[in-house]
Amino acid sequence: MYCLGPEHIFPPVQLADAHGLLAVGGDLSPERLIAAYRLGIFPWYAAGDPLLWWFTSPRLILIPKEFHLPKRLAREIRGRRFRVTFDHAFEEVITACSTCRSEIGEETWITQEMQAAYCRLHRLGYAHSVECWDGEKLAGGLYGIRLGQVFFGESMFTRISNGSKVALVALVNSLEHRGVRLIDCQMTTRHLLGFGAREISGIEFSGQLQRLIHSNKADGNWNHDHAQC
Repeated sequence: MYCLGPEHIFPPVQLADAHGLLAVGGDLSPERLIAAYRLGIFPWYAAGDPLLWWFTSPRLILIPKEFHLPKRLAREIRGRRFRVTFDHAFEEVITACSTCRSEIGEETWITQEMQAAYCRLHRLGYAHSVECWDGEKLAGGLYGIRLGQVFFGESMFTRISNGSKVALVALVNSLEHRGVRLIDCQMTTRHLLGFGAREISGIEFSGQLQRLIHSNKADGNWNHDHAQC
């Protein structure tokens, strides 16, 4: 396992072990996080553990044009119960993603340190949130990072049935409009497979990133976008 130094440099992703663990150490500065995501590397560790960096293979991806909208969810959206916003409550979303796991007894990697790091990326225009509202109550949401034509999904939560699913539909629609061609889902779940996500090899994923990310430019705040669902 590679130990990171002060430079924002990572080892070749092919050196990740069978579980995807690639490196340890470093920090969660915006510069290091952006350097990591450009390579498909992400931080994931529990409170009290050293900072661990991962590159998993196979990799679950979702192509916006391949997105499958289940009929039952489509009916829910047509009922226009929910209102969706973007970048309106980033800190509330990332906090909810952490606490929802703790409330059901699951360990969370979204520590206070991680929350602070991604809130910094949000203020810099790299990290974005989607909020699904039922009246004035936050029903669900998700957050992630956009670089070039790639969106790296990080986590989602639901407090009211279908809250996170409606947020995901709104995200995919928005990303298509923005020219995003690939959503990184990181870990394979049955939930995301049901929306049309599929696995590709780590080598293919790396090639996609090289083709779709051409700069480290942030795209700013999305809070002028909204959708009624």
